[in-house]
Amino acid sequence: MRIAVVDSGICAGHAHVGAVAGGVSYADSGDPTDRLGHGTAVAAAIRQWAPDAELYAVKVFDRRLSATIETLLRAIEWCREHEMDIVNLSLGTANAAHGERFAAVLGPGPLVISAAAMLPGSLPGVVGAEADGLCRRDAFRYADGVFYASPYPRPIPGVPVERNLSGVSFAVANVTGLAAGLGLSTREALIERAGGARESLGLTG
Repeated sequence: MRIAVVDSGICAGHAHVGAVAGGVSYADSGDPTDRLGHGTAVAAAIRQWAPDAELYAVKVFDRRLSATIETLLRAIEWCREHEMDIVNLSLGTANAAHGERFAAVLGPGPLVISAAAMLPGSLPGVVGAEADGLCRRDAFRYADGVFYASPYPRPIPGVPVERNLSGVSFAVANVTGLAAGLGLSTREALIERAGGARESLGLTG
């Protein structure tokens, strides 16, 4: 399974990530170094559930978690051109004016997983994910068109959960990792495997 992590880059060789298969940088610096740690934490959450997946770092953030719409669209185009199976977008925009541009570049292509409350996660065909603090990290549920997952990343030994990162970024990453671990690369397959509107889906389910 080929997974593109569109984020701040990935620290290849990190103990929770391992090897990175490749990637590209569209950030201002032009290099793949993850200076924020966000992309690496996202990749680590994915890797936990999909240990055999090929991870690709598609860098759009450098010194802060902000990028232009043009940068995001170019990154998505790269994912399509390089035949990714899943695109993890632990990001989004509330600007409805960008809806048509996202829809145009997404088209038929890889499964895109993003934050449900924003674009492109709210578009038809995209897997929109939301955080559910009561959801186990090894499972997610589907209800009313939205996939819900734990908002917590991979645990860090010795660091309490409340001091680690958390948020919808990691709900997206957990859905991506679980989907890849189950070999599911379409929204329809995820819904079918979930077995209905309110059932849980986990690696052992």
